[in-house]
Amino acid sequence: MDNRAFRVVGQPLEDRKARVAELGRMGFTWADIGAEEYWIDQLVVMNGEVYEDVKQASRMLWSVFDKGARFVLGRRDLYEMLSIPEVLWDGLDQLEPGPPGLISRYARFDFSVSEDGRVKLLELNADTPTGYVESSIVTPWMSRQYGVCSPNAVMAEQVRQAWSEEQPEAAACIDYGKHLEDSGTIDALVKHSGRQMRCVDCLDLWVDEGILKDSDNRAISGMFALYPKEWMGVDDGGEALAYAIETGRLNLFNPIHAIILQSKGLQAVIWGLHEMGVQLFTRQEHEAIERYMLPTYNQPVFEGSYVSKSMFGREGGSVRMYASSGDMDIQDEEGFDTSTLFENVYQERADLPRVQLAQGEYRLLTGMFVINGEPCGLLGRAGGLITGNASHFVAIGVDQIE
Repeated sequence: MDNRAFRVVGQPLEDRKARVAELGRMGFTWADIGAEEYWIDQLVVMNGEVYEDVKQASRMLWSVFDKGARFVLGRRDLYEMLSIPEVLWDGLDQLEPGPPGLISRYARFDFSVSEDGRVKLLELNADTPTGYVESSIVTPWMSRQYGVCSPNAVMAEQVRQAWSEEQPEAAACIDYGKHLEDSGTIDALVKHSGRQMRCVDCLDLWVDEGILKDSDNRAISGMFALYPKEWMGVDDGGEALAYAIETGRLNLFNPIHAIILQSKGLQAVIWGLHEMGVQLFTRQEHEAIERYMLPTYNQPVFEGSYVSKSMFGREGGSVRMYASSGDMDIQDEEGFDTSTLFENVYQERADLPRVQLAQGEYRLLTGMFVINGEPCGLLGRAGGLITGNASHFVAIGVDQIE
């Protein structure tokens, strides 16, 4: 492949087993998942000018989403529209959000970057994005092998700065020590933070009169958790955890206000405010919305092709793509369909670009991490039109960075 936005370099090397073992020693222990090759041993190289546009889109939209989330705060009709569980409403209203640009300190935009370099936002994961190990550790490693620049080298320092402000004393995920990806993500974040912290399994935690405790009955007052906050509306113990947060006994990171950013319905709110020309956004921000965002609504009002997805769908779950005729074209078959729990949002369709790799043709999703308020790390996912659980990781380097 050779076009304006991307080129592919290298071929998978014959010593994959040895390379996978080396990656495992670096902390990336899920390069192969059973017989499935999750990591693709090639490098996608993004044109430098296109990268700068992705970075600019991320920087401008981060400000837009921050303002949009603050607009939603205190408006319970919008909480309901965004499918935010009611158990979180009191905490959202009572607790102060972070400083401007820092409602979430750990997030990732997902973009469709076309072959000719047009950048369109698909969604924002501002609560529990994974792919951190792939971006912060593996991508610079791959880029060095081909003499290509990687802006991702700064990710660890951004985590260190973020956690020096938040100062969590524990980090948690479901099945810590058993779930390779989530455990590896937690381990890498803790290592890069430079902090002495204990890593715990969310399933071992419990709430005692508003105080979060671990399996050894030790209290936890500050914790980073790869735990989607929307689950608090359906999980046993979710109400108790919400109470610990809203009463200030537990500082959870990302904070609960990140759920507003996480809801895909926020894109519909932002688009509606943009169409009304509200002065909440600057002229430059309105231009960024028009250029980088896709028309998004809470009803399927499109005459052309569009996509529907759950407000809190993850890994492609609940995504359905519709053709211009209005007939469903494709839907995700692998991920959990959360549209049974949350409302849907509807977005103009922007298909992912094709990329020719050694294993065949894929569609490329471009992620950009925003850590401590700064766009700082590319993530490549190669899969189908819908990027789901069956997609692969492919590193993205940059041709040139001015």
